[in-house]
Amino acid sequence: MTTAERETFSLRTESLGVLHWVGILAATISAAVHLRLGARLAPAPLGISFLLAGLGFIGAIGLVLIGWRRRLVYAAGIPFTLVQVGIWYYLTFANTPARFPADVGTISAVDKAAQLLLVVVLIALLR
Repeated sequence: MTTAERETFSLRTESLGVLHWVGILAATISAAVHLRLGARLAPAPLGISFLLAGLGFIGAIGLVLIGWRRRLVYAAGIPFTLVQVGIWYYLTFANTPARFPADVGTISAVDKAAQLLLVVVLIALLR
């Protein structure tokens, strides 16, 4: 491996500002929630989907930290995250007797707050 190839995968955090770190924290929280739920529910399909979502957040964090096409990562992160919020709402409230917001649990509230914050940060980073 040449020096140039090694540098491709080195951390490039010097250009990251406070907004970036807020987004990384929000993505880390959501990744932790999804990995925890996925580990509890695997090997069921829902558990696998949680694990994949958690790994998606971790992968995106890694790409931002190494500086790989950050604007593309931000742009992809918006629908990735919003689709998860939509699916969560549909599975939790649309076809169940549960009511929003009264029946939102603590873990769901923390995760969705982190995800919505992440979307706001990603939009701001794209501007």
